This record gives sequence, C-alpha cells and structure tokens, in this order.
Amino acid sequence: DPELIGEVLEVIKKLAISGMTMVVVTHEMGFARSVANEVIFIEGGKIIDQGAPHKIFTNPDHERTKRFLRKITELYGKSEE
Repeated sequence: DPELIGEVLEVIKKLAISGMTMVVVTHEMGFARSVANEVIFIEGGKIIDQGAPHKIFTNPDHERTKRFLRKITELYGKSEE
C-alpha cells in the first residue's frame, strides 16, 4: 500500500531529524539518501560498500553497488540529489 509506505517513511524521517539512531533496511534509495548519515550495501551477508550517502550514491567503491544503482536509475530515473 503506497499510502502506508509514505506514512511510515515520514515517521522514520521525523525520528531521524529528532536525532534518534536507527538501523533501517530499505530499497527506497531516495529516502535513504535524504535521511541517512551512513549507507551500507550488503550482499550475501557481507558489507560490500559503506559511507556517507553522497559518496555512495555518486561514487561507490564496489562494482556490485555501481550495477545496482545503475539499474535503479534505468528503472526509475535519477534519484534526487
């Protein structure tokens, strides 16, 4: 339900703004970029890329992260800066 997802993401965003520390697992890249202090990509139970959102979304280290972000861009367009 897209409406419910939007409401949940808004609550999480408000909690982050208030300074609450959270671990959030999401495929919502725009949301992660706007809310996170740090982004971690995990594959097969191992961290493959980790860093500040701007760094990860503009210049990831791991080829798998690059492929994932390219695919997201192909499917949904460029995520907001």
